[in-house]
Amino acid sequence: MEDDKKTYMLPVAILIVTVVIGGILIYNNKSEESAKQDKSLTNQTEGNNEVGVDENLVIPQEGVELPVVWGDLGAEMIQAGVIDRQKFEALYSQRGGLDEEAKKILSGLGNGKLKITQQNAGFLLNMFWALGLGNKNEILEKGPMSDPQYGGAGNFASTGGWSLAKGDTMSHFSKHKFISLTSGQQQLVERVSKGIFRPCCGNSVYFPDCNHGMGMLGLLELMASQGVSEQDMYKIALKVNSYWFPDTYLTIAKYLKEKKGISFDQADPKEILGSDYSSSSGYQRILQEVTPSQASGGGGCGV
Repeated sequence: MEDDKKTYMLPVAILIVTVVIGGILIYNNKSEESAKQDKSLTNQTEGNNEVGVDENLVIPQEGVELPVVWGDLGAEMIQAGVIDRQKFEALYSQRGGLDEEAKKILSGLGNGKLKITQQNAGFLLNMFWALGLGNKNEILEKGPMSDPQYGGAGNFASTGGWSLAKGDTMSHFSKHKFISLTSGQQQLVERVSKGIFRPCCGNSVYFPDCNHGMGMLGLLELMASQGVSEQDMYKIALKVNSYWFPDTYLTIAKYLKEKKGISFDQADPKEILGSDYSSSSGYQRILQEVTPSQASGGGGCGV
């Protein structure tokens, strides 16, 4: 673990910004670095959706089927209290309410494989966030999240920002066996999580200090438990990250096309998810070489 520590950045996400919507504490995960990126994107692309790449190649409008069956995980998390259904539905009532598919996922009624779209990307992020936070795993208990140098696991945006649980959020931190992993599957999750970054901060999923990191951890655990290969885990993680950060990955696609001469679908997912492309610092270097692109749809960095 000593070697891993050398690569970690002090989490900007340790500073939690909240607003109250309908009496519910909602987490706004925009770090200072992320906010600067958003401002840069707005200034340079306002009124211009011409991205120079096939947007549907990066963020398919028809969505992407995920190689996992959700089953009754939503119901399990509600029963355990990681998700307080009343708080959750009150939040979404401020956003027009949950559609029928989202209600099924939340309730755990006859769910097959999940499908991520531009419309449900934020909802699935919240579901995976709750799963990653509540599922018992050594990454949370023995990894950098629990390293005393950061002041305790409850001080991060991925923990202190989850206000939709029953009772104290930390009473659910790595407490519930929603997903059981073999030793080999656990090693797989640890290995892959160290190779996946997100542009809102500088740490890998192995240090899930923000909601996107915690959400991706939950998804990785789910994929590993259902036999998804390491190669496919990277492929799916890149697709999911692209829905969560559409502007970022359209810009990366543009960079690959202009500077590398390759299409986004030809790139190595593991390489693109690494720190050189997908961390905040890696993405900043890319922004120095290409004009950023802006998605015509999809979600941004906020939840």
